[in-house]
Amino acid sequence: MDPRRLRILLAVARTGSVVAAAEELFITPSAVSQQLKRLEREAGRPLVMRTPRGTVLTPAGVIAAEAAEEIERAVGTANARMREGAGPSGEVRLGAIASALRSIIVPRVAEWGERYPRLAIHLVEGDTQSLTRDLRRRELDLAVIELDTEVTEEQLPSGMIEQPLVDDPWRLVTPAAWMIDRASITTRRPPLPWLGVDAPIMELAIQRLGRITALESAPIHLYYDPATAVSMVAAGQGVAVLPALTLPGTDLSNVRVIDLPGLGTRSLVLRGFSSDAAPNSPVGAVVGAIRQAVASLDLRPE
Repeated sequence: MDPRRLRILLAVARTGSVVAAAEELFITPSAVSQQLKRLEREAGRPLVMRTPRGTVLTPAGVIAAEAAEEIERAVGTANARMREGAGPSGEVRLGAIASALRSIIVPRVAEWGERYPRLAIHLVEGDTQSLTRDLRRRELDLAVIELDTEVTEEQLPSGMIEQPLVDDPWRLVTPAAWMIDRASITTRRPPLPWLGVDAPIMELAIQRLGRITALESAPIHLYYDPATAVSMVAAGQGVAVLPALTLPGTDLSNVRVIDLPGLGTRSLVLRGFSSDAAPNSPVGAVVGAIRQAVASLDLRPE
């Protein structure tokens, strides 16, 4: 028996008439009657009887209608499972600072695509100021930014929420040939020329380094990319203070990375809007994926 015709038989059983079944299926009553006759020929026996009170099923028709219900349930279950497996659908505009993109997001974005095939995640790199501005303008749905842990909490706009992700410790990076260790630094042995970067969050870290060491007051070089800073340090041009998350994947063969007490940490936080963050929403799915990725980070000094 053709399953499509079984569906018509089931509609007749539920509505009690050919006319009502036709209305439910958006076809003509004559089409319903024709399909029922063909189904009866396939079954080899009558499936319906017409009575003054309407159309009823024969015993064979009841068996066929029960089979139609089982098919309907199976198809409904399959559709539900496919919807659950596909996850949320839509677009999420995710902004992040460079180190968060490289260490947390980019290594897992392909995996997220497989997990959520109907979800398009668009990545935007920027600094904390530009990402915050774009988030306020709703040009981004989420932003991973950096804050120094000594900075007083700022007042967020109405509807914006902030979730802490991870505290990322600052590390002192020195040339390997200098043979500097933690003890010699903390006892203020020779002055350390340092490398600077034009980023507000660096100011507090550099101030803390100055309190610990005999730091020269002006940087001898300026850099933008942490990998550039490491290459300058390796060339013996000075020392740099870098967040731990910026170091993996960088050539550290000619430098020493020192975990220096007192340098403090920066905090990576995720900002978005409370109206978008339902667990089953596209934004909520990305928030959960980011938090899961952060949980697997290892920031212990090597």
